[in-house]
Amino acid sequence: MMEFLQSLLAFILALGILITFHEFGHFWVARRCDVKILRFAIGFGRPLYRRFFGPDNSEFVVGALPLGGYVKMLDEREGLVPAEDMTRAFNRKPLRQRFAIVIAGPVFNFLFAIGAYWLMFIVGVTGIKPVISGIEAESPAARAGFRAGDEILAIDGRETPTWSAAIDIFVSRMLDEAEVRFQVRDSEGWEVDRVLDLAGISLDEIADGSLLDAVGMQPLRPKVPAILGQILPGGAAEAAGMRAGDRILSVNGEPLADWPTWVKSVRGHPGETLSLRVLRDGQEIDISLIPEVVTEEGKKIGKIGAAVDENYRLDAEFVAVERYSVFVALPRACARTWEMSAMTLNILGKMIIGEASVKNLSGPISIAQYAGYSAGLGLAVFLGFLAMVSVSLGVLNLLPIPLLDGGHLFYFIIEGIKGSPVSESLQAIGQQVGILLLLGLMGLAFYNDILRLVG
Repeated sequence: MMEFLQSLLAFILALGILITFHEFGHFWVARRCDVKILRFAIGFGRPLYRRFFGPDNSEFVVGALPLGGYVKMLDEREGLVPAEDMTRAFNRKPLRQRFAIVIAGPVFNFLFAIGAYWLMFIVGVTGIKPVISGIEAESPAARAGFRAGDEILAIDGRETPTWSAAIDIFVSRMLDEAEVRFQVRDSEGWEVDRVLDLAGISLDEIADGSLLDAVGMQPLRPKVPAILGQILPGGAAEAAGMRAGDRILSVNGEPLADWPTWVKSVRGHPGETLSLRVLRDGQEIDISLIPEVVTEEGKKIGKIGAAVDENYRLDAEFVAVERYSVFVALPRACARTWEMSAMTLNILGKMIIGEASVKNLSGPISIAQYAGYSAGLGLAVFLGFLAMVSVSLGVLNLLPIPLLDGGHLFYFIIEGIKGSPVSESLQAIGQQVGILLLLGLMGLAFYNDILRLVG
């Protein structure tokens, strides 16, 4: 229940921030073009909050369903306009101003992403150094000459201080290139280049989270002892009398190597009794634990309601922090936003032509889960999540689909070419097509979410 509430709150916070920033882009540019704003709405459905502001007595509304928003402007096509306000109607403005008002929403999404990435790089992202522990025989990595002990220093000239940074750059490069150049430091301290051939690696393997497996790399994972941190109220761990600081030494008589092995033991024994030997305050005690049965991705697994001890610190040799100064972080943030935008477009293009499956689409359920997970990992990770979703919103809104900003921009481009607006009848047909397309995309995204939940 606590995980659900954390995901829900993080989801609402994330969407609220991103939608507000997007709609503020439309609002801000419209005000500077002297368009009268009637309503600024965040969310849909029953109003939870309403107030009026500004010289035009514009209405600000927060709706109960936080899945979108809109800025309603004075427009002759949507109602009667008083004669004194005719010059302030959206439809009466020059084409360049209407274009600027509509494109401002997606542009503000990209600006938000740059700002979020900039803050993330200033705060610093802590991660594991990208050291390879093993290489699968006959794999692409083996054919490229990678060896156990290699530390990845850069990919195509971009520094990779952590595995997270390495994978982000790796994914963006592999979507555009058949070969990717790695700069590595081998186990003897020599810096060498290795070229990885990506022929045969599909986008779906990235979506499954198995990119490193696909290329044959095994990352070095430092051992984290099975020491409990937070104990969630009402969970199986609390019911068994476990406490923060307990170190699990063995499970059913088998010595326990590290935290991942402990998690595997718990997940693999839902509803079964586990006999634990625990070290507490220098004393070894025996505890019986029955993991709660939950369903995740269609499988029954065990959970106990306990987290790893966050106070435990890995050896410095395994850990790196990706952090930059205020001035260096800005171009890094711009580059990351550009890469994420290009990657999103690339993935959409590959789905359209059939080179990638539609399972790469995620809906609000997956976004909520990722929001809760990233919020629990700290400010820097949550900022990275916000930036990634903001880029996705910006790119999706620029697609030439009626009802989206990109659809309106497409009409404006046609208007600029032919010298007159697109007919209202054609726009009405476009709206119907846009509704069908959006409903289809939303339905598919929900379907993918449900499949991830139930298998």
